[in-house]
Amino acid sequence: QVQLVESGGGLVQAGGSLRLSCAASGRTFSNYNMGWFRQAPGKEREFVAAISWTGISTYYADSVKGRFTISRDNAKNTVYLIMNSLKPEDTAVYRCAQVPWGSRAPLYDFWGQGTQVTVSS
Repeated sequence: QVQLVESGGGLVQAGGSLRLSCAASGRTFSNYNMGWFRQAPGKEREFVAAISWTGISTYYADSVKGRFTISRDNAKNTVYLIMNSLKPEDTAVYRCAQVPWGSRAPLYDFWGQGTQVTVSS
């Protein structure tokens, strides 16, 4: 298990963009499928997007499809979430995790601090 550290969140106006980063601080995850999840206060954790270990294949939650793009740079041991056309309902703490391919749940239930995304109207 690698230590994952999320960054890049912030406060943006509706319609704006952010790029989140998920960096492995321990060991490489170049051979792991990775995903982004989010959780708003008082709500269940929600799957956002996943990317295969090669970076070739991706899949998304319907709520973000067409607006968010997941990508990775295995040389930098980093996974990104590029968020465009942000909406207030995107407000949440965003976290990354390893995922079994095709799954919308993480491989492990160990979560870090995540990064806060707040979208104002």
